[in-house]
Amino acid sequence: MLKESPGLTNAFWRETLIHAAIYREWVENLGSRAALPRVAHLFCELATRFEMVGLLDNDTFRLPLTQQDLADACGLSTVHVNRTVQELRKMGLLDWRGQIAYVLRREELETVAEFSADYLHALKVPSPRAIIMAAG
Repeated sequence: MLKESPGLTNAFWRETLIHAAIYREWVENLGSRAALPRVAHLFCELATRFEMVGLLDNDTFRLPLTQQDLADACGLSTVHVNRTVQELRKMGLLDWRGQIAYVLRREELETVAEFSADYLHALKVPSPRAIIMAAG
């Protein structure tokens, strides 16, 4: 089937490359970043992924995770995640209340996180307004 469909082969190959890039980024995140940029990086990645699928609203997204879930994802203790989230709050970069995460100053959070969304290989889809302007 793949021999007969270059488009499908290309799609599978692209998916493989994206997953490899994400894996490399997370190896770096867990292996060489301190707690503050590590947790900030996770929030930046989540915000970017939600944005890619249209679920980010004014840099706010639903995050139905516990601090224990976040700790497991970042390779930290729950206490360390709690202190790190408090530090991000004090810096005015992030707020996380209940199941809602608020990215308050995204560019600064991305700087703290050493975050670049390039590894996610997001397809750049023009906004509806840009499409209308181009057609007009």
